[in-house]
Amino acid sequence: MTLAPSSAPKGSAWEVLRAFLVLGLTSFGGPVAHFGYFRREFVENRKWLSEHDYLGLLALCQFLPGPASSQTGFCIGMKRAGWRGGLAAWVGFTLPSAALMLALAYWMNMFQSMPMARGALHGLQLAAVAVVAQALYLMARSLCPDTPRRALALLAAAILGLQPGTFGQILVLVIGAMIGGLALEPEARVDAATRGAGLSMRAHRAAVACMLVFLLLLLLAFLVPQHGALALFGAFYRTGALVFGGGHVVLPLLSDSVVMPGWISPQWFLAGYGAAQAMPGPLFTVAAFLGALASGGPGGIWGAAIATLAIFLPGLLIVAATLPYWEVLRHRRGLATAMMGVNAAVVGLLGAAFINLLTLSALHNPWDLPIAGAALLLLVVGRARPLLVVIFCAAAGAAI
Repeated sequence: MTLAPSSAPKGSAWEVLRAFLVLGLTSFGGPVAHFGYFRREFVENRKWLSEHDYLGLLALCQFLPGPASSQTGFCIGMKRAGWRGGLAAWVGFTLPSAALMLALAYWMNMFQSMPMARGALHGLQLAAVAVVAQALYLMARSLCPDTPRRALALLAAAILGLQPGTFGQILVLVIGAMIGGLALEPEARVDAATRGAGLSMRAHRAAVACMLVFLLLLLLAFLVPQHGALALFGAFYRTGALVFGGGHVVLPLLSDSVVMPGWISPQWFLAGYGAAQAMPGPLFTVAAFLGALASGGPGGIWGAAIATLAIFLPGLLIVAATLPYWEVLRHRRGLATAMMGVNAAVVGLLGAAFINLLTLSALHNPWDLPIAGAALLLLVVGRARPLLVVIFCAAAGAAI
């Protein structure tokens, strides 16, 4: 599928699968960390897309319901290798953590009794702190090169400090777009490089079909029976379709879907959700844990597979329906300046999320800050690969 003339596929689905499988095994720390891993891998190392294009995808996925990091990865895969590339990106990024969460559903009691394992998982959170710190610095330097955009990023972070959650995230993106459209000057290279971009009829039809499937499945998700495989699919599809902001925002919706009906106990729900924080890949793969244990569905491997597919599917459908139009419209002069403001707001959004979701929750004892600092030095000074940093932090966490 051709999304637009400027975004024709340039690689193979196998290439995309390999790249995202490595990230699915090593991307610890949740959505904020994933954005840093993606930027390092696909903008800086592989150069599959520019900083401008990457931040455009990130901003789009922040606006849409569903898991923003998984949607961003799906878009990167689509731009690289079409539909097959998008699916390969999702499978590679999701499968490792889903398999780990399924295994955890079977071995949770044994895992909780292993202090070294808990320490290693905490070390993985410290690795995420270092990765995100580096990404935020590089993104701020690139996307906030002048005083107005630096001020906008700080304003966004301040607003999110006062108004955290989904509403605050959407608010700062809207404010960034308004200020950018009214007060910023467009970058000449954007208009010159993208003038004449259009949307093919094939892409238009595929986008409309994705939106219709998304809406039809959402309607059916409210009409399914109360028990069985369809009930499990409907519960997790509704959750994935109605959550804005992804990440931790999904907690109350998931609780309503599986705890309130009595499918899983509050204790097991919180245990699985807590374990998911230390897993690589998307946080939404907690669905594999819940689906395997939920009494309202088939349970086991089939329950995990149904729940995982159902919670991700709406987000992937809606971003596939939106991306072709975004690819065309975001290059218009007015939207180009608005996107400059949105990109600056995204820097503030990621900075606030980094502080709230990683630093304050990951630094527990006096050794944590030195370990995270050493990991950051390895990334910035030593130019070490993230996998080596992850191994270092896991070993350090297990040792202390």
